[in-house]
Amino acid sequence: MQEIIEAHGFTKEEYQKILEYLGREPNLLELGIFSTSWSEHCSYKSSKPVLRTLHTKGERILQGPGENAGVLYLDDELGVAFKVESHNHPSAVEPFHGAATGIGGIIRDVISMGARPIALLDSLRFGPLTSPRSRQLFEGVVSGISFYGNCIGVPTVGGEVYFDEPYEDNCLVNVMAVGLVKLDKIKMSRAGEPGNLLVLIGNKTGRDGIHGATFASEDLVGEVEKKVPNVQVGDPFMEKLLIEATMEIIEIPEVDGIQDLGAGGLSTTPPEMASKSGVGVEIDVNQVPTRSRDMTPYEVLLSESQERMVISVKPEGVEKVRKVAEKWDIDFAVIGRVIEERVFRIVKDGETIAEIPIDALTEGVPVKNLPVKRPEYLEKIREIQIVRSSDNLDEKLLKLISHPSIASKEWVYTQYDHMVGTNTVLLPGHGDAAVLRIKGKPFGIAVTIDGNGKLVYLDPFEGGKNTVLEAMRNLVAVGARPIGITDGLNFANPNDPEVFWTFKEAVRGMNEVAKFFNVPFVSGNVSFYNQSETRKIYPTPIVGMVGFLEDIEKRMDMQVKAPGDLIFVVGKETGKIGGSIFLDVFYGDSTGKIDTTDLDFEEELQERVLLGIENGIFTAVHDVSDGGLLVAIAEMLMYGELGTELTFRFDEVSAFGEWQSRFVVTVSPVNLDKFKKIMGTMSFELIGRVTDAGDLRFNEYSIPLDEIKSRYFGAIPDLMK
Repeated sequence: MQEIIEAHGFTKEEYQKILEYLGREPNLLELGIFSTSWSEHCSYKSSKPVLRTLHTKGERILQGPGENAGVLYLDDELGVAFKVESHNHPSAVEPFHGAATGIGGIIRDVISMGARPIALLDSLRFGPLTSPRSRQLFEGVVSGISFYGNCIGVPTVGGEVYFDEPYEDNCLVNVMAVGLVKLDKIKMSRAGEPGNLLVLIGNKTGRDGIHGATFASEDLVGEVEKKVPNVQVGDPFMEKLLIEATMEIIEIPEVDGIQDLGAGGLSTTPPEMASKSGVGVEIDVNQVPTRSRDMTPYEVLLSESQERMVISVKPEGVEKVRKVAEKWDIDFAVIGRVIEERVFRIVKDGETIAEIPIDALTEGVPVKNLPVKRPEYLEKIREIQIVRSSDNLDEKLLKLISHPSIASKEWVYTQYDHMVGTNTVLLPGHGDAAVLRIKGKPFGIAVTIDGNGKLVYLDPFEGGKNTVLEAMRNLVAVGARPIGITDGLNFANPNDPEVFWTFKEAVRGMNEVAKFFNVPFVSGNVSFYNQSETRKIYPTPIVGMVGFLEDIEKRMDMQVKAPGDLIFVVGKETGKIGGSIFLDVFYGDSTGKIDTTDLDFEEELQERVLLGIENGIFTAVHDVSDGGLLVAIAEMLMYGELGTELTFRFDEVSAFGEWQSRFVVTVSPVNLDKFKKIMGTMSFELIGRVTDAGDLRFNEYSIPLDEIKSRYFGAIPDLMK
């Protein structure tokens, strides 16, 4: 028995708690149910005390954390539902199916709220592309995302990809889904009243993904092949049918609650629904449609087969749900009922084979108060001093824009259908965020996803702040005001005191920005145990953010528009350069003190940029981030034939330093006075003008635009050959 207990991941203290809840020894099925419900992946037993500190209040919030996705108010008719989810461990083991099922799961989180999905964004991390394993994972993950997303007809409109050594063993695959929901059709994951019936629609239940939740709650060690059975297999064609069926089912008034079968499958979803309604549930395993006749109750309950939804419906509405399922040719089965007794009861052949108090699986999960310790390596990080050379800046620029983390991700997004639905009005690569129209509305929304693990590694608090601020700048650069955050928190083993200290500090930094700007967290995900026997990932919080664009016709891109336009850099004039890619590439140093951010200054900067866009002063806007100022200017030339003549005298720090709180803007000379008036006391500097010469000129250098484009667009395809 002790071996079975340990195999299910329980400590002695946790097993003793199970005995207290049951008043007896659990059977194998009950142990399996506890193991998924109490897993880190499902219960957040380590992170919950930290997450409770997050800023989750705001005037636009219709649904905050605790549901399948957050929902924000757009107008008196519509809300926007969104969430980010990770599928890191499955993608490291089986990249195609791991990434594909990550797409399927996050889509179901959004449709569970009654929202129709309209966009996907992905945030990916891999080891260097010089590594065969990293190339294999990269290709497999991108293929899985494109296959699933394209098949279900939801556009992938944006994202980011970084390549660095700490992600060699554990790639990160974070996906954000965005959907629109009518305010009177928002659904919750609740069981409703006793007497309601539980209906399962979608795919049949198979043996794929059993113990997927516990697999995601442990370090990725041992033979990869042995972990493949923990990875689910997706069917996007079924998902498409499930989306359409769910959109009809939410119109049925007798439907009380909907939830997708995600981590833990039937072992976690029904008790979670029951907990939110203060009731119990009974599941009859004989009624669950399966792919194999000989599946045991343990396998049926713990399977994480994809494309399945549980619906709680009043008895008089069951036939209406059945007809919708038949219309869309998906499986339908009444698998259980809502009961007054607050227990999770499993029956087979009329006999009770497992019974657990609901609270024991939900509110009663033992919370882990983990120890913390400031990492020793932080004491060794010093300010980096370099010569500030002005030599060979042309060669250095070309090398930087060829770096896979900076170079064009066209190799990725051209595999995605980003135009399906015809709502994408700012294409990938053309702006700092994606902009989506909402048909029949004057307003639009902007969406982005961002993060920088190296900065968080070097300074968890300031790096956490920057994670939120960079996403905000992305939205501001296209003219949108940030309104809500979803986070994906990717860290190594939380039982390591240094890892958990870093986690707490990063969240504290993120939260400080959210509170200051009153942009609330509405949903999110935590992924721990991202490490192997030899490597830990960088602490990598990811922020997905939605912005509101009051007049979609005033959206802004980053492409320079006309010869003679003036080029300004707006914001901080100097800053720290630690963590810059150019330091890593040219000095072999990935460390250094990172830049700190003054939130009062940042608030004024963002407001001035928004006012400039809203008043039609700017012709292009781009925030300065990876690669620094000169790289940002080069990126503004990539989709046209115009060039620039820069009058600012660059050295390598001013050219490639990545300090915070800066935008590059272009202004027509006729609007110069208006520009100065809107900038007010905000610092800005004229650094050059747009030309029709087709090259980038600065200092004594002149780099042909064709050469810049060749390096920028060709870097990743060349490595992937």
